Amino acid sequence: MTALRTTTVLKSLFVSSRPLSWVNTAFPFAAAYFVTTREIDLLLVLGTIYFLIPYNLAMYGINDVFDYESDLHNPRKGGLEGALLDPRVHRATLVAAVATNIPFLVYLFAVGSPLSALVLAVSVFAVIAYSAPRLRFKERPFIDSLTSSTHFVSPAVFGLVVAGATFSPQLLAILVAFFLWGIASHAFGAVQDVVADREGGIASTATVIGARATVRLAFVAYVLAGILLLTLGLPGAIASVLAVPYALSVLPFWSIADADAGSANRGWKRFLWFNFVSGFVVTMLLIVWVTV
Repeated sequence: MTALRTTTVLKSLFVSSRPLSWVNTAFPFAAAYFVTTREIDLLLVLGTIYFLIPYNLAMYGINDVFDYESDLHNPRKGGLEGALLDPRVHRATLVAAVATNIPFLVYLFAVGSPLSALVLAVSVFAVIAYSAPRLRFKERPFIDSLTSSTHFVSPAVFGLVVAGATFSPQLLAILVAFFLWGIASHAFGAVQDVVADREGGIASTATVIGARATVRLAFVAYVLAGILLLTLGLPGAIASVLAVPYALSVLPFWSIADADAGSANRGWKRFLWFNFVSGFVVTMLLIVWVTV
């Protein structure tokens, strides 16, 4: 257990947690909670920290450990788009995921209501079930995309419920649109891995219905999300514009063949940067909404 070994483990944990995706789970919780309470308190701070790092370490770390054999066939793995974890750090990854999650979860369960506890339990179960042996929701076509979307929408739902929000039709429209965005994003993300997943024996929506049909499914889901947001009225309806770049980004792959599915990685890299732009726009809209 040298300092070098510790550094290696910490670096592996960092990469495995997908730093580029931290904001995708922390921001929905923080925004939902703050817009409801208009307060910065301990629950907001600790909840944001939890959904920023420990939550992502659990979600992606468990995935990297139990997907190691299939990841060997995937050229994308080994960088920011996904770690190729050395088997020697698999145990440390699982231990770190448990150790970093439990303290936050104890607090978040304790300060919430029975309903918020249920939402949080569903969120954590979705994180584990996606990759853990026997459950392996990621290998259940269509359930995989539904579960992945739950990973990102449930922090927002938890933030709303624990803050005591009233679920109006407009709020439900936002959540459904967000869920459709999550389904589309997961489905499209799986397109680039069709060949690697088949070689690794992993079933997914994309491997079952094919790359072409999956791209079209993602496009339709993005468009439907945008249409739902149009019903919000100003300033919320402005957010519907955010669906446009996502839909346009997948459009070039409308007729993609399974053999060429890897080329969809170009669209996926654009997607990663769109998230930061979208997050900025949504933040500005929230500031305007709270101010008005």
